[in-house]
Amino acid sequence: MTAEALPGGPRPRSRSRTVDVWFDPACPYTWLTARWLREAARVRPLDLRWQLMSLTLLNDGREDDPESDPDGYLRIPVRIGTAVRHHHGQEALGRFHASLWSDLDPPGEHGRTARKWINDPAVALAHAGLPPELLAAGGSTAYDEELRASHAEALELLGPRPGTPVVAVGEPSGPSRPPLAFYGPVISRVPRGEDAGRLWDGTLLVAGTPGFHALKGRPADPDPDMTGPDVDPA
Repeated sequence: MTAEALPGGPRPRSRSRTVDVWFDPACPYTWLTARWLREAARVRPLDLRWQLMSLTLLNDGREDDPESDPDGYLRIPVRIGTAVRHHHGQEALGRFHASLWSDLDPPGEHGRTARKWINDPAVALAHAGLPPELLAAGGSTAYDEELRASHAEALELLGPRPGTPVVAVGEPSGPSRPPLAFYGPVISRVPRGEDAGRLWDGTLLVAGTPGFHALKGRPADPDPDMTGPDVDPA
C-alpha cells in the first residue's frame, strides 16, 4: 500500500475541476454555500467560476411570494452583480458577492451576530475595488437580458424551479461530457478545512449516483451563522 492510499495520508494530485456556481447575491444560504465552496477549493483542486441567477425570476408567475419582496428590492444586488460581471468578469463578481456579506461595520457597532442581510451595495463595490458607477445598474433594466440568459443556463441544468445556488461540475477526464449539476447544498454552518473537502466529496458522490434526486436534513436551528472569518474571495 502506498503512502497516498493510507488513511489520512497525502492525497494524490489530480486535475482541477471547473465548478460553475449560479447564485442570487441576496440569498443568505447561498452565501454560506459560496463560503463553503471557497473553503473546499483550498483542499480540493477546484476552479470556481461565478455566474448569476435571480430569485425574482425564479419566483416569477407564482401566486405566493416566498421571498416577501413586493417592492422588488431583490432585483437591485443581482442587477449590480450582472453589471459587475459584464464589465469586470466573474472573479470581480466573486469579490462583490463576498463584500456584500462581509462584516464591514466598525468593531462593536452592531456586534458579530447582528448581520441578517447584505451590506449597502455602494459600500460593497468600494470594498471590492470596483467603480461606484456600477451602483446605477441596480435601478436599471440595461443588463436584464444578460441576467435572464444566465438564469436560463441554470434552469437548463436542473429544471424550472431549482432554487439558488445551482452548481455544475465539469469532468476533467471528459470535458465534452455534460457537467454534474445539483442545487445547494443548503447549509447553516460553514465547514472548514478538510471538513469542507469531505462535504464536497460526499456531495459529488450523491449527486453523481444514477437516479439520485433529493436529500434533505433538519431545518436550521438557530438561524444561519453569518459570522466568522471569511476566506479570500479571489
